Amino acid sequence: MKSKIVPVLLLSAVISQAALSQEGDSAVSRKSGFIPGGVPAIAYDTDVGFLYGIILNLYFYGDGSRYPKYDHSFYMEWSRTTKGSGNNIIRYDSDKLIRGVRTLGEVSYLTEQTLDFYGFNGYRAYYNHAFEDDYAGNPDYRSRVFYRQERKMLRLRTDFTGDIRGNTLKWFGGIEYYDVRLDTVDIGKLNDGKDASEKLPGVGGGLFGRYAFDWNVLPPDQVFGGRHTLLKMGLIYDTRDNEPNPMKGVWTEAQLIFAPSFLSGKDMGYSKLVLTHRQYITLIPRDLNLAYRVSYQKKLTGDIPYYMLPFVFNSPPSWTRDGLGGSKTMRGILRNRVVGDDYLFGNIEARWKFLHFDLWKWNIYLALNGFLDGGMVTREYKVDLSGVPPAYLDTFDHQNEKLHLSAGGGFHFALNENFIVAADYGRALSKQDGISGFYVGLDFLF
Repeated sequence: MKSKIVPVLLLSAVISQAALSQEGDSAVSRKSGFIPGGVPAIAYDTDVGFLYGIILNLYFYGDGSRYPKYDHSFYMEWSRTTKGSGNNIIRYDSDKLIRGVRTLGEVSYLTEQTLDFYGFNGYRAYYNHAFEDDYAGNPDYRSRVFYRQERKMLRLRTDFTGDIRGNTLKWFGGIEYYDVRLDTVDIGKLNDGKDASEKLPGVGGGLFGRYAFDWNVLPPDQVFGGRHTLLKMGLIYDTRDNEPNPMKGVWTEAQLIFAPSFLSGKDMGYSKLVLTHRQYITLIPRDLNLAYRVSYQKKLTGDIPYYMLPFVFNSPPSWTRDGLGGSKTMRGILRNRVVGDDYLFGNIEARWKFLHFDLWKWNIYLALNGFLDGGMVTREYKVDLSGVPPAYLDTFDHQNEKLHLSAGGGFHFALNENFIVAADYGRALSKQDGISGFYVGLDFLF
């Protein structure tokens, strides 16, 4: 039986009467006070078990004079699976905590029993879907978790942003701390309580086990992860008319990231340059717009540990993303499929708000979107192939790297402009990138 995930989305919000007061006679009524929104979610996966949890986002609008802009936002996510995976996330966002400065903070502890691992350098690394497809009679089947590893990660982040010129040109600075712990998938734990027909076969740690222990492709001192502190600084040019879903304007950023060795748990340091441009174009006022994003992320100095390569960095108020491929970068492409020292990726999508209405004094709109996502490695991560048996060397040089592409569409439900539930479905345009992905979460992609 294949591993299946069945998400069930239930939108709920508990709104106080004081926070629900309407002001004025504008098309979008103002909100004041605290307004919470929540998304309980239920899912099941054959390998990681039953998932249960909740996402809460609390917005404080003050007297409502700045609506839909908020004074404070508190984001909390808690989820667990019966096999031990879990998300514990708290995020805070406010431009009122410090006068003239926007403050963002994050504390998260993430445990993943089956984190994607496909090697490095995009299409250079061979991917065979048949290795993880357990349909009856498949002669190539290895394990449903052949391309997986285990990771436990603590991440702390604080960012500060302030105006340089008006409210368009801004400075920002910040710090992020990572404590990353990696290992092979615990097959015994995942098999606990399963029928014999459902149990995962042992495959010596899968692809990660081969890279780490059999072939010594990964540097021995990096195999199990490490601790790193990142210092960030940069500039933002922002003319967006609305932050959650802009109809017009641009958001362009340049940032430098430093990971000094003296703030690392290992004797190694590195630096990166990140350039990202986003633009929003109105096609039909209020209802239809075109949005695109292009980002180039480049190593400048040093050597980046292999487990820090997949992170996708954004300036505030966006958050650091985990993995090029997947729900927040290239929908429909396997997460962590595109990993290298330097990479380029982009997205273009049309967003159509096809219905606006008020319900119980909430401002609500429904939207559809269609998208094309893509990305590629522009400078390869150097790997040591001296321990790889000759029969497997071609799996590190399978194809020349080129653009990885996916396409799809989605549905969005927006409550009071800021709380947006998103469901996207994307299909990879190459079998080397997987088949498809369905994602339920919060907010538009960018």
